[in-house]
Amino acid sequence: MKKWMGMVALLVMVMMVAAGCSSETSQGEDGKVELDYFTFSPGEAHEKDLKKMIEEFEKQNPDIKINYEMAAFEDYFTKLQTRLAGGDAPDTFELNYENFVNYASKGALMDLDKLIQEDSDFSSDQLNQEAFKAFQYDGKQYGMVESFSNVVLFYNKDLFDEAGVDYPTADWTWEDELAAAQKLTNKDEGIYGTYAPIQFWEFYKTIAQNGGSVFNEDMTKATVNSEANIEALQWMVDKVNKYDVTPSEKEMSGQSNGDLFKAGKIAMLRTGIWMFDGFKDTDFEWDIALEPGKTQKAHHFFANGLAVSKDTEHAEAAWKWVKFMSASEEAAQIRVDNAWELPAVSNEELVQDYLEQTPPESRQVVFDALDSLVVPPVIEEWNKLTDAFSKELDLVKLGDKTPEEALNDLQPKVQDLIDK
Repeated sequence: MKKWMGMVALLVMVMMVAAGCSSETSQGEDGKVELDYFTFSPGEAHEKDLKKMIEEFEKQNPDIKINYEMAAFEDYFTKLQTRLAGGDAPDTFELNYENFVNYASKGALMDLDKLIQEDSDFSSDQLNQEAFKAFQYDGKQYGMVESFSNVVLFYNKDLFDEAGVDYPTADWTWEDELAAAQKLTNKDEGIYGTYAPIQFWEFYKTIAQNGGSVFNEDMTKATVNSEANIEALQWMVDKVNKYDVTPSEKEMSGQSNGDLFKAGKIAMLRTGIWMFDGFKDTDFEWDIALEPGKTQKAHHFFANGLAVSKDTEHAEAAWKWVKFMSASEEAAQIRVDNAWELPAVSNEELVQDYLEQTPPESRQVVFDALDSLVVPPVIEEWNKLTDAFSKELDLVKLGDKTPEEALNDLQPKVQDLIDK
């Protein structure tokens, strides 16, 4: 009897341990691994597309179930931080590039290098290399690029034809742009040759086109007031004040640059590819080109990526999910078919439908621009950095400071931010 009771007790203990293990590994009753995925980008417009992606992934991986939760962007990072602080981190979650750097630097993300190396079904060649590397931190892969958008040069072909000016080409420089803009500007008709906003986002991209940067390579020293940066900011201002080929804020009379382009009043405009739909009904022909540079090309890169929590108990399953969302043909096709941003895949056949849509005729430029992408100069004190730049650049726009004075004043402030 005692022997039988002992066997029962042992059996109960084994069952309890097994139950505990099952709970710890978050497996459902059907034995599937359940992954939590937290996201902000689908919104109401693309939740159905996310569901399609999940359905396809689960079909390919029948032992994994994806439980997703969405939040609006303005609430997302507060909720994510609360979950991480409370020890309830989702297995996988979405990060835009600026926040990716912040979370990676604080050790919240899993290093994916080993999982990548052990996966014979994945090669980074499946993705645009610059986009793939953008989600590296300190030499390690902590995220997978999910989607991107960028900024290119839009131009009004009708205005170019009327002025007898050749269309922009990939080898155009700032000097070429200025020469064309001077011929295209017609103040009597309220037409300006070119436009780019004078603000921080445009500044860090423009200085890169002149070989400049906000920081040195290892982010230990501010290089704000370098000669290259002063020259670049002077170029931005001179197009308004010296050459008169860009409208001032007063001359814009409260109209957006997009509205002025649609009205045929701006011949060349630096803006995002998200404006394709907004410009498709214009009554003139337009196209896009790579932005001109001074010493090199440089283009904005806005991206969302997927990361894995360092605390997940399902590293391999989580890797399969973020890999699928980043590099799979199925996820890429769903994105393209439903105009949900763009996948950064290297296989152009996957985005052929996108490339064939018009306008613009030259959609290949969108992907060509990835080869010279520039990511935001993100630091831990990101908001203070952007605020400091905005204040000084506004003073430059108002004529209260020269570019050199503003950048000299910014230099010690930015250095203090990275020294903290």
